[in-house]
Amino acid sequence: MSRMSRFARFGAIGLLTFFSSGVPLFAQESARGNAIAFVGANVIPMDRERVIENQTVIVRDGRIAEIGPAATIRIPSGAARVEARGKYLLPGLAEMHGHIPPPNAPAAFIENVLFLYVANGITTVRGMLGAPNQLELREKAKSGAIVSPTLYLAGPSFNGNSVNSPADAERMVREQKAQGWDLLKVHPGLTRDEYDAMARTAKQVGIRFGGHVPAEVGLAHALESGQETIDHLDGYVEYLDGDKGPLDSSRLTEAVRRSREANTWVVPTMALWETLMGIPTVEALKRYPELKYMPPNMVKGWVEAHENRLKNPEVDVTTGRRVAANRMRILKALRDGGVRVLMGTDAPQQFSVPGFSLQRELVAMREAGLTPYEILESGTRNVGTYFSAKDDFGTVAQGKRADLILVDANPLENIANLERRSGVMVAGRWLPEADIRKRLDKIAEGYRK
Repeated sequence: MSRMSRFARFGAIGLLTFFSSGVPLFAQESARGNAIAFVGANVIPMDRERVIENQTVIVRDGRIAEIGPAATIRIPSGAARVEARGKYLLPGLAEMHGHIPPPNAPAAFIENVLFLYVANGITTVRGMLGAPNQLELREKAKSGAIVSPTLYLAGPSFNGNSVNSPADAERMVREQKAQGWDLLKVHPGLTRDEYDAMARTAKQVGIRFGGHVPAEVGLAHALESGQETIDHLDGYVEYLDGDKGPLDSSRLTEAVRRSREANTWVVPTMALWETLMGIPTVEALKRYPELKYMPPNMVKGWVEAHENRLKNPEVDVTTGRRVAANRMRILKALRDGGVRVLMGTDAPQQFSVPGFSLQRELVAMREAGLTPYEILESGTRNVGTYFSAKDDFGTVAQGKRADLILVDANPLENIANLERRSGVMVAGRWLPEADIRKRLDKIAEGYRK
């Protein structure tokens, strides 16, 4: 087993324990049927790198109905006004490798997790580990019955335990397509024959697949087979022997070319992988302020898992740092080489708190050499392109789904300005920052009891 595969195994603990916070559901009027006007905003449309100053954006029935200069746009009678002069309005962000608690988790915990995403400006989540009956939650979120991002969900994963033969793989593909899942999730452990049966059947029935690259499959074969997303940059380090030393430039160029020609997307999850490689200390991780928004027993389990990781002889921090540095170079080369990047953090996961984990991912992507616009593009326009067959969103334009973030300073100048929010709009529902903070405080208070 390769070293990176071992890191993946250490990260596979996932969502094991759920606790109810006892926090009442967040109450916020939906904008459906009522117009909302963002008045005087500096719009970052994300169709290209630019700012359009002093615009008014009208939202009605969950869609952007009108956009234009504040001096000429007429605000509908009775519309709610959001004063946005001097602020910046941009599309909502996406978590493209997220996790949604299974339906048997306490309802309060499920709704808290969904809210944590929205509270941080994440208005779309691609859930990458399906569970029975989770599709009902997707529809509940879509209806606006709960405060939630729009959910696109992978079915239960294809892995070494769920699949024991090519026939198993083919059957699961057909079942998940019939059930209505949005995509298939690939986990480690599949044999090449099982993987090939999954890929072949997915093409036949018309369902996309993405996730890990099983060790027996390898990066090159996954690309040739049409795996649509490579999550965690899985397979690249092995392909490039990136755990052994510096990357070979010609080999990296080849990997980039093959990825681009395969029309593959990558979901890097840079910050989490440093944790799974044992680079941060336990003390540093325990200081993350966002841990207060997760159940204490879950956080305790994360601490114990990291302590055990650091004691494990298979985890070499020196090698981990080398791999982390090589992953940074791989991500930059992929982006510069025209491979499309999708924003993702793998939350909830060890010390990766939904929504808040994005703040750490932004830092890692910037350290890898991506510009603020490239980072924003990975969570907005690129995501809209990826899901273009499902809906129309990811930029600020007439007719688009009204997923928006209003911030106090320009994130194109400093990506950290995304944290200076005035509020979030999810599918036309406006959540002022003051209300978001009240709900966050209640979540934290519930876990202190």
